[in-house]
Amino acid sequence: MKAFTVHQGVVAPMDRANIDTDMIIPKQFLKSIKRSGFGPNLFDELRYLDEGQPDADNSGRPLNPDFVLNQPRYSGASVLLARENFGCGSSREHAPWALEDFGFRAIIAPSYADIFYNNSFKNGLLPIVLDEETVDRLFKETEASEGYQLTVDLENKKVVTPSGEEIAFEVDDFRRHCLLNGLDDIGLTLQDADEIRAYEEKRRASAPWLFGA
Repeated sequence: MKAFTVHQGVVAPMDRANIDTDMIIPKQFLKSIKRSGFGPNLFDELRYLDEGQPDADNSGRPLNPDFVLNQPRYSGASVLLARENFGCGSSREHAPWALEDFGFRAIIAPSYADIFYNNSFKNGLLPIVLDEETVDRLFKETEASEGYQLTVDLENKKVVTPSGEEIAFEVDDFRRHCLLNGLDDIGLTLQDADEIRAYEEKRRASAPWLFGA
């Protein structure tokens, strides 16, 4: 998993509440358990004017010019600004996969669905919770200034605006440690690889029949 320490990026505002996981990555595109390849269909129903089909080439599909990610001013955005209850709906892990594959590294919203929130940390995506008043202000600043960027400093748990304002956020210490070090569940397990190997060797010696000997 890609580590997250400090990230600066263009902000894209998704000004709607209750964005569910089927809106983030529609069910017809859940054809793989690989973590890559979902970015082209992120927000598919909002992003395109036609109905996308699995395994189809997106290059010729008509884009919705009113959708935020299709607007040139938000090109290359890597920080997503959203409203409350982001990531509600089904528990599909493909939702953070699609966001990360598109290029997003952080999301800022007043609240998240629990499963989406947990899945994001496990896939290198940082979901930040800020109060509604602060999120409102960030929406206004983003829309008023083309190329608006935020710096997200996970180590110091703060978001820094272009004016230099520092906005503190809270994050669980264990999740923060994992993100700072790029550790997903497999990475955490492999930290104990020597102990696991020693146990397996001891077990093989004491119960060889379990290993086909």
